[in-house]
Amino acid sequence: MPHEMQVSIGYIPLTDCAALVVAQEFGIFARHGLRVRLKRETSWANLRDGIVLGELDAAHMLAPMALAITLGIAAPQRPVITAVGLALNGNAITLAQPLYERLRAMTPDLPGAQLARTLKILIDEDRRARRAPMTFAVVSTVSNHYYQLRHWLRAGGVDPDRDVQLVVVPPPRMVEALRAGKIVGYCVGEPWNSLAARKGVGVPIVSSRELWSNVLEKVLGVREAWARQHPETHLALIRSIVEAARILDSAEGRREAGPLVATHIGVDPAVVELSLLGQVPGLAGPAPDFHVFHRYAANFPWRSHALWFLQQMRLAGQCAPDLDARATAWQVYRPDIYREAMTAMGESIPLLDTGVMGAHAAPWTLPAAPDALQMGPDLFFDGQIFDPERNGLAPE
Repeated sequence: MPHEMQVSIGYIPLTDCAALVVAQEFGIFARHGLRVRLKRETSWANLRDGIVLGELDAAHMLAPMALAITLGIAAPQRPVITAVGLALNGNAITLAQPLYERLRAMTPDLPGAQLARTLKILIDEDRRARRAPMTFAVVSTVSNHYYQLRHWLRAGGVDPDRDVQLVVVPPPRMVEALRAGKIVGYCVGEPWNSLAARKGVGVPIVSSRELWSNVLEKVLGVREAWARQHPETHLALIRSIVEAARILDSAEGRREAGPLVATHIGVDPAVVELSLLGQVPGLAGPAPDFHVFHRYAANFPWRSHALWFLQQMRLAGQCAPDLDARATAWQVYRPDIYREAMTAMGESIPLLDTGVMGAHAAPWTLPAAPDALQMGPDLFFDGQIFDPERNGLAPE
């Protein structure tokens, strides 16, 4: 165990930073020999730069961001790794009230996951009327938000590169941008969807859990060099996060954590509680899996998720078509380090590093040691199956 090692961890004001908050406020970091300073950042770009420049030791990070920084996509190139997940799910697509009303006037009963079909009709109408293209916002171009919004648009026949404009807005500024009419919708994490609904400026229409059940959303990212220099500290961070995440997957733990998380992100505790309890306005609920912090192997850094993120980067034209995706995924996502950390805690650990995704419509059992793990559904809303081996991205 490290002896009172000082660690600076950056985070963005989002509900899914909760494991870091609980580990700090419940004294879990301290019990693992860590003195942690949580530093709230204003944008993902600031947080990224803090990691790259060494101002932060670790960070609450978008799951694709560790890959992007390592590859130098929308960032100075610096090897970054992740060996533990912070949360699954947690995002939603929210539309401005006027756009939502236009869509619902045409298709009042169409599920939110399929509402881009109607959006395509409105986009074509606007084009004929010579109106400006609609503008949607995401938090970063190397995020699940970006890939999920593009996936949702494409499924409805909307070309995300030609039919609409996509801009980057930091999460805390999303609601104001929507209210001011600068954007007509966005994909963001909580509590910024619930807050838009509370203020009457937007309507959440579909959660990321509905677009792809139980996708890895946030991870703890660290520079590869830092992890090599401070291996015991890194292991202690992982153990602390998993211990905190376990607390957060009980309703009691979430209620206790809610006000603490709200203080760290600077919003009304009642709004944070909505998302922690799966009661986001406009979405079907209550949905206890809107945020998942520990169950379903949520903390395991699946290399199959990394491979899927790299495929989305290819589709978005962000990386070379001939990129060695397997080598990159294996470098950045480190289940070997997770296993080393968890062996001392008696956690059940998946036996494999990759798996087929999109094949389970119901709860299922994953081979793991010492005990099998109960997993949740992993369906994509459009029925796709992602098999790393069949896609040629992983070894036979």
